[in-house]
Amino acid sequence: MSTLDDAPDAAANGDEPTRPRDFVQSVERALAIIRAFGPATPALTASEIATTTGLTRAAARRFLLTLVELGYVRSDGRLFSLTPRVLELGYAYLSSLSLPEVAQPLLEQLVRESQESSEGAILDGEEIVYVVRVAGPAIMNATVPIGSRMPAAATALGRALLAGLPDDELDAYLATVTLRRFLPNTIVDREALRAELLRVRAQGYAIVDQELEEGLLAIAVPVRDRSGATVAAINLSTHVARRTREEARELLLPPLRRAAAGIEAGLTR
Repeated sequence: MSTLDDAPDAAANGDEPTRPRDFVQSVERALAIIRAFGPATPALTASEIATTTGLTRAAARRFLLTLVELGYVRSDGRLFSLTPRVLELGYAYLSSLSLPEVAQPLLEQLVRESQESSEGAILDGEEIVYVVRVAGPAIMNATVPIGSRMPAAATALGRALLAGLPDDELDAYLATVTLRRFLPNTIVDREALRAELLRVRAQGYAIVDQELEEGLLAIAVPVRDRSGATVAAINLSTHVARRTREEARELLLPPLRRAAAGIEAGLTR
């Protein structure tokens, strides 16, 4: 009798990567199903899930019904969607990470002072993950929910984080990263990105001017732990109609750096 671990959807062409002996493929597949849902795909059929994850429809359906039984997914009989219970999966990590708790009041003060929105993020592979956010009075467009991901290469937060990587890790990132052009200003050349990241490292801040979203100007600085390693970054984001790059450097960078210093002091206690 077939089990979830030996379901017929397992790759038979030898292309699957070699896994450790104790690797449990069912866990990998269940997480792949959860990650298939997103802002553009809040509800999916079993067939759509199968296509996205590479599972057979039968296997995808078994996993989905298991997740329904566990309370992480709901279904109307045809469409499946996540339930709020999936937040528990990330809460343990976020609750153990002191950054949001330390940063929240400092970013609130920063937003009051600057009248701009502020976010904090950490690096996860080629993406940043937002872990704290305080909206300013002049909100631009859509909000950025906690847990959202963005390409690190095209964001000020991401560049502040990438610039803090050790040289070997930065080289590995640049050798494999997929650079996508979102707007005409987006840097998509690896060597140009390397030069920009080295500039960010030297000056201690990153500015991104309409590379990810039209009209968006953001400035970010790193947040370091007691060893000097970059563990996070915080930013201020505004609209090009409100601030120029020069004004961002002159008016937004000083309070941003003070907020980062306050977070660093809180993290080392």
